[in-house]
Amino acid sequence: MPPPVIQSLDDIRQALQSLPAGDAEAAAKAAEREPQLTKPEGSLGRLEDLSQWLCRWQGRHPPAMGAPKAQVFAGNHGVASQGVSAFPAEVTAQMAANFEAGGAAVNQLCQAFGVGFSMDALSLDRSTADFTERPAMSDAECVDAFVFGMGTVSDGIDVLCLGEMGIGNTTSASALSMALFGGGAAEWTGAGTGISGPALDKKTRVVAKAVGLHKDPDPLQVLCRLGGRELAAIAGAVLAARYRRVPVLLDGYVASAAAAPLEAACPGALDHCQAGHMSTEPGHRKLLDELGMTPLLDLNMRLGEASGAVLAVAILKAAVACHTGMATFDEAAVSDKT
Repeated sequence: MPPPVIQSLDDIRQALQSLPAGDAEAAAKAAEREPQLTKPEGSLGRLEDLSQWLCRWQGRHPPAMGAPKAQVFAGNHGVASQGVSAFPAEVTAQMAANFEAGGAAVNQLCQAFGVGFSMDALSLDRSTADFTERPAMSDAECVDAFVFGMGTVSDGIDVLCLGEMGIGNTTSASALSMALFGGGAAEWTGAGTGISGPALDKKTRVVAKAVGLHKDPDPLQVLCRLGGRELAAIAGAVLAARYRRVPVLLDGYVASAAAAPLEAACPGALDHCQAGHMSTEPGHRKLLDELGMTPLLDLNMRLGEASGAVLAVAILKAAVACHTGMATFDEAAVSDKT
């Protein structure tokens, strides 16, 4: 079904209270077929669970993986002026151009695994405010980015891989995660683009200061105050995907943190999502624990730009191929267990 019209944070809250459930009938058909396939029951492990998950959230059986898509959002962060990244803020626009030219890692991965690619830059000439001084975005700015993200999701996508590019956005992810789930700044803050020593200590202090300044029990307000335009767009895409029956692969730390306010506001809001991989960012493992997600891959990656999620498409394709292509015991004339 099409997602509701969103014009305010209250509209998002209402939409979260009316989320469509998964297709239990399609999931039941997958569960019924699985034990008939020519293998010991459970022998394909998590691949069996993923086939059923895809059926539930695609709303059909058999599942399909012929039309996966990667969607990357780019945004600039005012907090980058605090020296929290190894790279200057202008790299965001430069990398956005590289995506468009097909020169980034995610472009190669999409080509290798047959994944469609789209990149959208959100007001790169106008960074968010430095959230150590004031909220990163007004409510209206956050809603605008959220709605933009919603608009990138269309019917017919078999799985949506969500990623980002934005200098300073691991600082935002760290602050968001800490504000939503507690703990200390050092637990949530990592190297990002490759800082260490005094620079990492400073980044950790920036996260602690920002969270102390923007305490708010409302998760959507946390997104406004500590997020960024690309993070709000990811959250919007996640919500739209739920309504359009499109399962989602979240990329790394930033994408997971962007989606986390939805789960904090409405437990179960991310049931149609899987974590594509585990980032080396120390806060990512802690965040996935809070979200109850087990990543599909753990390859010591921390690039972002949907790279880990696109790699995980191969796992989903394997799950679908086995579930739909294997013969049953009857078809293969193989004796089932006694």
